[in-house]
Amino acid sequence: MSQNLTDRIKPDGISIISFLEYLRKGDYQIPTFQREIVWEKQNVKMLWDSIYKFYPLGSILIWKTDIKLQNHREVGGHIMLHEDLRSQFQYILDGQQRSTALLTSIYGGKIKSRPGFDPTLYIDLTIPNMDEVDDSNYNRRFLFWDEIDDKEGTLNRNIGRKKKYDEKRIVKLLDIKNNFQGIFTHINALDENQILLDNLWRIKNVLDNYRIAFIDLRGIEISEVCQIFERINQAGKPLDIFDIVVAKTYRQETNSQKGFYLRELISNFRETSNNSKFLDISDFDYLQILAILIRENIDDSGIYNITPRYLNDIKADQIETIWDDAKIAILKVFDFFENHLHIKTPGLIPFRYFYMTLATYFYENKNPDYNFLKHYYWFNSFHNEDLLSNTTQLSTHIEILQSKRNNTFEKFDRFLIDKERLRKASYSSRGRLSRAILSLYSNHLPKDWNFIDREVMADNLFISTDKPNLHHVFPLNYILENPGTNNLNPNSLMNIVYLTQITNLNIGDKNPLEYVKSYEVPGFEKVLESHLLTDNLLRWSKLDFMPTNLLDEFIEERIETILKDLKEKLHGINIEIIDTKGVKETEQEYIY
Repeated sequence: MSQNLTDRIKPDGISIISFLEYLRKGDYQIPTFQREIVWEKQNVKMLWDSIYKFYPLGSILIWKTDIKLQNHREVGGHIMLHEDLRSQFQYILDGQQRSTALLTSIYGGKIKSRPGFDPTLYIDLTIPNMDEVDDSNYNRRFLFWDEIDDKEGTLNRNIGRKKKYDEKRIVKLLDIKNNFQGIFTHINALDENQILLDNLWRIKNVLDNYRIAFIDLRGIEISEVCQIFERINQAGKPLDIFDIVVAKTYRQETNSQKGFYLRELISNFRETSNNSKFLDISDFDYLQILAILIRENIDDSGIYNITPRYLNDIKADQIETIWDDAKIAILKVFDFFENHLHIKTPGLIPFRYFYMTLATYFYENKNPDYNFLKHYYWFNSFHNEDLLSNTTQLSTHIEILQSKRNNTFEKFDRFLIDKERLRKASYSSRGRLSRAILSLYSNHLPKDWNFIDREVMADNLFISTDKPNLHHVFPLNYILENPGTNNLNPNSLMNIVYLTQITNLNIGDKNPLEYVKSYEVPGFEKVLESHLLTDNLLRWSKLDFMPTNLLDEFIEERIETILKDLKEKLHGINIEIIDTKGVKETEQEYIY
């Protein structure tokens, strides 16, 4: 019988002291996907001011589940007791900051971001409660030891507060909890004690009766937990499935078993290899690569897809089974992009699913066919249709690559490309086709126009001004001032080349034919070829006049040059070139 939706969310409440005792006993746990707290003195004081005034704090969100996750073993310097044999676990999804602040305020401890600082909180009982909305007395009412300690009379600003502390007019919150009667007896004997007693009873009342609001989540799946966490943490980094899998697959090292920590596994992989930018693909990318390799290489793995529903089911031993060969396969994917296609950054890869399809191809493959892989990459990157944008297509691609490994692959289908889409691929867009075009430019190892023997897409940059920039051959401001009869968008990627930053800055908004003329040296034609440009730029620069639609002519010529290059790259494949310029979008399907 399905669970009643109203049973999934249950509000509850508990006193501060009871909550902290449960937290210390490990009844409430903080999973490791919770980030390190941002602990500020002022925020802690405002938290206690709200409690002091019996204002609501907002609910602490608790996820109740039978799933065992890796937890923080230490919270605010306090070792948390954890019983691994529980039948149900209670994880704090929202409220870590408040929970840690309350714990350390009363029981002390340590804060990682503030080494040497004592987070124990004191209250100055002499500060009256003004019962005003803008009352700022909390900043004087709640104090930390560094605001009390006068360093044996050498810190003048604290001498008055240290005197109050010695007179027991400033006391620890913990002392009020543990020794209320003793403090009450002492204060009751003092003259003018009414404000002190009022404050003392108020804090006593707070500790005993202020109830922290809880919302218990029950019967919630991992994928829903990720969505809930993201929606309640709009200001912070959202929780993703990788965080959950890290916590869920964590295994403590013992005398009888080896430990496992996925985050450390990925981190070490990034650090012990070379300095490739591809190593910094997202944790989620790595997780999905592992999921695909598990699905394809472990029988009855239970991992049927790369959606959160199935990523949640990945087991530590499954990752361990494939990891050694997975590392080699992933590095071969990165090597293929960098050293075969000469693409130096993940930002130019048209489909992130390429990481997964290629990893399955390279996995335990001693004889990869790189010519085939180049066909595969350019075919899918430039094809008029998005051929690798969902998980259904992902499975189809893996079948194709597997058939190539088994020598049963027949041929690629027709390759369709639309000139109009090349024209409209924009400098300001980072869509699939835009990335494909930029990766094509990178593939040709473009040379700098000023230093023609220098590659723009260098592996290592020794001077910041050598950083590759995207440069408009016909600068935007120049076109705005000299529009002529051009009607094509100067932001088209057909008007873009890679140049070093310093060369790009030196060119600025100059007349393209003037600055091209200044770079003309023997061998410059070859430099233009490395940018998929013809020597017509040089020819035009020598004319006494400039055609009024020169940008349009330039873009059309660049399109033809790119199509010629793709024909060479896809030799042997049926290529069909169309042009939907001027065709209504509703009519384009008849052309395709």
